Amino acid sequence: MRTLLNIIWLLFGGVWLALGYVVAGIVCCILIVTIPFGIASFRIAGYALWPFGRTVVDKPTSGAWSTIGNVIWFLVAGIWLAISHVLTSIPMFLSIIGIPLGIANLKMIPVSLLPLGKDIVPVDAPYQAYTPPAGQYPQNPQYPTR
Repeated sequence: MRTLLNIIWLLFGGVWLALGYVVAGIVCCILIVTIPFGIASFRIAGYALWPFGRTVVDKPTSGAWSTIGNVIWFLVAGIWLAISHVLTSIPMFLSIIGIPLGIANLKMIPVSLLPLGKDIVPVDAPYQAYTPPAGQYPQNPQYPTR
């Protein structure tokens, strides 16, 4: 079902959203200071191209620089990207088959507002990449032991 939804998504908006994020990433990489924003934009472009079966999680290693960068991103690009996601979700909600696509579009708003310090992972194992070795961080339930 995820593959079918991803193919429908690709045809009815995923390509255009991903292309917009790629263009923004290229512009950010040309302006050398904003390369972290470009990398985040490329990461979101991959998510916008094939969103079903993946989710966004917080990176436990992100720090103050991610927060500062997210504030700058929010003011410069985040608001406009969130508005574009809302505007593209409205026509998707008009058909019955488009309802899951509209919901997926709205689920992209948080990562488009604050992309730094986030990672896009498969839904089946969202914290697998961040699981520490056995015995490390046993008191923190966010990091289950193996």
